[in-house]
Amino acid sequence: MKQKIEALRSRLNALNYKYYVEANPDISDYEYDMLLKELQELEAQHPEYDDPNSPTKRVGSDLVNTFSSVVHKFPMLSLSNTYSLEELRAFVDRIEREEGPTEFVCELKFDGTAISIIYVNGRLERAVTRGDGTRGDDVTTNIRTIRTVPLVLRGDNVPEYVEMRGEVIMPHASFRRLNAEREEAGEPLFANPRNAAAGTIKLQNSAEVARRGLDCFLYYMVGDKLPFATHWENLEAARSWGLKISDRMQRCTTWEEIESYITRTDALRLELPYDTDGAVIKVNDYSVRHRLGATAKAPRWAVAYKFKAEQALSRLLSVDFQVGRTGAITPVANLEPVRLSGTIVKRASLHNADQIALLDVRLGDMVYVEKGGEIIPKITGVELSEREDESTPFEYITHCPECGSELVRIEGEAKHYCPNSDGCAPQIVGRIIHFISRKAMNIEGLGEETAELLYTSGLVRNVADLYSLRPQQIASLPRMGLRSAEKIMQQLESSKSVPFARVLFALGIRFVGETTAKYLASHFRSLDAIMNATEQELAEADEVGEKIASSIRAYFTNESNLAIINRLREVGLQFEEGEQSRLSSQLEGVSIVISGSFVRHSREELKALIEQHGGKNLAAVSGATDYLLAGDKIGPAKLQKANKLGVKIISESDFEQMIVGVPSVADIGEEDRKTTHQSEKIAVQGELF
Repeated sequence: MKQKIEALRSRLNALNYKYYVEANPDISDYEYDMLLKELQELEAQHPEYDDPNSPTKRVGSDLVNTFSSVVHKFPMLSLSNTYSLEELRAFVDRIEREEGPTEFVCELKFDGTAISIIYVNGRLERAVTRGDGTRGDDVTTNIRTIRTVPLVLRGDNVPEYVEMRGEVIMPHASFRRLNAEREEAGEPLFANPRNAAAGTIKLQNSAEVARRGLDCFLYYMVGDKLPFATHWENLEAARSWGLKISDRMQRCTTWEEIESYITRTDALRLELPYDTDGAVIKVNDYSVRHRLGATAKAPRWAVAYKFKAEQALSRLLSVDFQVGRTGAITPVANLEPVRLSGTIVKRASLHNADQIALLDVRLGDMVYVEKGGEIIPKITGVELSEREDESTPFEYITHCPECGSELVRIEGEAKHYCPNSDGCAPQIVGRIIHFISRKAMNIEGLGEETAELLYTSGLVRNVADLYSLRPQQIASLPRMGLRSAEKIMQQLESSKSVPFARVLFALGIRFVGETTAKYLASHFRSLDAIMNATEQELAEADEVGEKIASSIRAYFTNESNLAIINRLREVGLQFEEGEQSRLSSQLEGVSIVISGSFVRHSREELKALIEQHGGKNLAAVSGATDYLLAGDKIGPAKLQKANKLGVKIISESDFEQMIVGVPSVADIGEEDRKTTHQSEKIAVQGELF
């Protein structure tokens, strides 16, 4: 069986390379999925053959990971930058004066986040962020989810130790999808793919990392004993091992070739499916690199030439103000049509009042427009020499353009908001559209246009009204008929079985996106528990924090929201997590509070185990608490309160003993208990450092 599992892994790794790196799949997606499913089943049946580099690990895990800090074996230096061809020519001339005729390698400069990936005996061992150049974070679990990063290298000539440097990027398609999801959830948008990639690689939920669709290019092999004497040969070797190396590289021996490469790549970047912001010029020969050396911050044998951001100049005609479902006001500039990055641009983002004031943008101005990150273009500056003498500073609106309510601005936030959530049409329609969306209640047949028609016709004023609709009412709408209406009614009925986490997401609570809703549902288990929780208790749930906790409390103190929830409860929506199968009654009547991070389990796993064995999870230490399950970096307030109330403090090992039926912590001597807990703390620290 072990041979069959390993053969499947090898086959899937080869198929993965063909599909994601070469973009030349050998088999259909269905056939690939069936092979992967077969491997998953075999691995589940034979856990003794578990392998962290199995293709099945690509999907990541819902378990929360903590990142340990790792010292780079070879420092990750930054590159010197230049925006001038004259300075770049001076760089080339200096090297040739010192070394004579020199061969350079020109490469794309990817706009992402730097990574170092180590392979030992051909297997992915560790991936570390740049950090401060000397020490970075171990993000191996997240890097394993990137399909273009091989888990096992190919070929017979792979060195025992291989360390590759490269860039984790977010392709435009992934970035657009991610920002669309965040906008729908009322979450802040990422400014550009680079920020999105950097934020994603540091997420503590690798399943979410896998879902976001990162990519990775590798461009530098480091080590004391490299296979070849030149950069180009080493990258070609790395390519043969299955690593993703850009095919947009070129060896150049003259300044004219380098200049030509830069000109071509500057034009090419507009067509690429990912962001590049320049070209990197490197000396090819390692012996020359060694002689040239490095400064404290950067090597003297390489430089990055940064492209100028593509801009267009256009006249600002007017400004519209859009109202989102959360009430956020977004100013959008209307421009004279201008060509930018191959498309005609007529509108551009102005972000918020602060940005307008900072740029001193005025109606009638000639403004500079950039297309940042392949999303909506943005205004980045004003050509003051073109400003008309009679122009006046722009006055930001004070009232909602849709309902006339006076706008408010929440402390610490850049945007203005319309507070009239119950009477502002775009907010109401936006909440209905969010509620029926695929990742929420998934009510097929009800699209955005139909949602607007239901509202404007007076049939639906909030999401609860959807469940009061009759087929004849829907059939009377334009482009609808009785058959379509009956299908929608069936979808509405089916939505009553949608799991609690998705119902919670569908409510449209500000800042509660799909992932946060899952954490809240898992932590509190019911809507009533969330509604009754304090801000402090809400903030203790994973991925929540004070800002989201405050938003949740505000939502549940709104009488209109409570009325809608009561109606949704009456029609039968799921407001509780499904019951978990009971494994034992070992913790019957026992209440436990969890704090800190653990070696063998995530906090959510521990909470599930407590319930599966008959226990109860508490969010805060009180007189009703039986045990404080303490991990590394335990909250000091909880520890202090537990000691004050005499609550027993147990370790992860203590807890494991309790649920398997061996003597519980109550039967363990005080000194033994202290020893056990201390040894676990040491184990955790050893893993971190």
